[in-house]
Amino acid sequence: MSATPETLTSPNAKEPGAEDLGRFGYSQQLSRRVGSYASFAAGFSFVSIMTTVFQLFGLGFGFGGTAFFWTWPAVLAGQLMVALCFAELAARYPLSGAIYQWARRLGGAVVGWFAGWTMVIAQIITLATAAIALQVVLPAVWSGFQLVGTDSTLASKDGAANAVVLGCLLLTATTLLNATSVRITAVVNSVGVTCELIGVVLIVVLLTSRAERGPSVVLHTTNLDSTTGYVVPLLISALMAAYVLVGFDSAGELSEETHKPRATTPRTIIRAVVASGIGGAFLIIAALMAAPSLTNGDLATQGLPYVLTSRLGTTAGKLLLLDVALAVCVCTLAIQTAAARMIFSMARDNVLPASARLRQVSRRTGTPVAATIVPGVLAAVCLVVNFGNAGLFLGLASVCIMLLYIAYLMVTAPLLVRRLTGNGPAAGVDENGRPLFSLGRFGLIVNIIAVAYGLAMAINLGWPRADVYDPAGDGWYLHYLPLITLSIVAVGGLIAYRSQRSAYHASIGLVVPPAAAAGVAEAEGASA
Repeated sequence: MSATPETLTSPNAKEPGAEDLGRFGYSQQLSRRVGSYASFAAGFSFVSIMTTVFQLFGLGFGFGGTAFFWTWPAVLAGQLMVALCFAELAARYPLSGAIYQWARRLGGAVVGWFAGWTMVIAQIITLATAAIALQVVLPAVWSGFQLVGTDSTLASKDGAANAVVLGCLLLTATTLLNATSVRITAVVNSVGVTCELIGVVLIVVLLTSRAERGPSVVLHTTNLDSTTGYVVPLLISALMAAYVLVGFDSAGELSEETHKPRATTPRTIIRAVVASGIGGAFLIIAALMAAPSLTNGDLATQGLPYVLTSRLGTTAGKLLLLDVALAVCVCTLAIQTAAARMIFSMARDNVLPASARLRQVSRRTGTPVAATIVPGVLAAVCLVVNFGNAGLFLGLASVCIMLLYIAYLMVTAPLLVRRLTGNGPAAGVDENGRPLFSLGRFGLIVNIIAVAYGLAMAINLGWPRADVYDPAGDGWYLHYLPLITLSIVAVGGLIAYRSQRSAYHASIGLVVPPAAAAGVAEAEGASA
């Protein structure tokens, strides 16, 4: 990074961890105010099972019936392998913009840049997707939240239009909060996650106590038979779990703001995945047990809000839905935080347009204000241009998750190559003097599974399907929406990379020692 005035006079230069960060060539610009629980909250709130399971339950059940539950542990197992790989890297490279930084150091400049570019776009679209989840819960709490039209179903034109309005209002609030204070954001995030965890437990207990059937319901094949087949519907319903169990890497995005990140972040990444996986599994089982009917179509169209209000009564159901709405808000806040840190990290290397502005950290708030505003505005644009589009949610969700999986592959694949060439993660100690998190002799097999799973799921996500990407029958081209978007991202990325190539290579030379630029600076990254 160039020695710019704002880095030479950083007020945080003497904070704990600054010396460690300096080994990578960066000065301490962000304040280290994130503890272990807040770090866990960052990863857990990005996943936000109360947001995403409520938002997507109908998709999974609609295609896979009761058997769709088994796609959840399958996806969880694959994502846990990815998370374990990320945990190793988080211990060795405790840097903001984690996916970008890890990919650059493992695969070189080109791989790193495209990983960062893909991740930024994915996070912006994910931010838009999370924001519209308010439509799933708020109109069910009070009809006054339906500001546009009368049909609150997200797949309807009225519902989609109202989702855009509510989403833009939420994005305005999260942008203001994220730009104002790191500490307040962390507190809100932690409180929200605590409420979400309590809410998950309450929902599971209450629904189980009012169960219509036993847990063996997951062994049935309701809504599936020889006429529908089993493999294709379950592959489609697996998209539900694939949409949900992502974003755990956002704990790594806050590494430069976390106390003792080499010791803390690897464990919080894993805890976020495991906690989300266990909580989500119990939510799905409880909903299937308590649903008034599995065959009348309401569960597929109305999802978990329908189960809550019909089984728990209006008052209790709506109170729990308010907890879900809080989870949606915190999820949106966490995604925007992660996107801002990714943009800040790339701009710090002078590889984005307007990098000089995007890398600035406010002395008053301690936040990268411009890098925070950009994803908020662009996410709102994604919503506004789709105003009234009934396929809004599934289109945005499919695109952003496929891009996230591609970005993850640009980390796990180079890491696998490094392992196969005998240059895997090096040993070292964390801030407590303990060995860095390591997979040891299991590292290779875990990494192979992570790459194989990532490839398989990326293909599954991108496969053209009318039922998923064009439920309203608006046009055949929508079937290819994820692939079209991926092509646009790749071409746009190539153009942007070529325009920034000279500045990028120059910054790499200043930021990282030549050995690290070649991807062999493990020892320097491993010494606490």
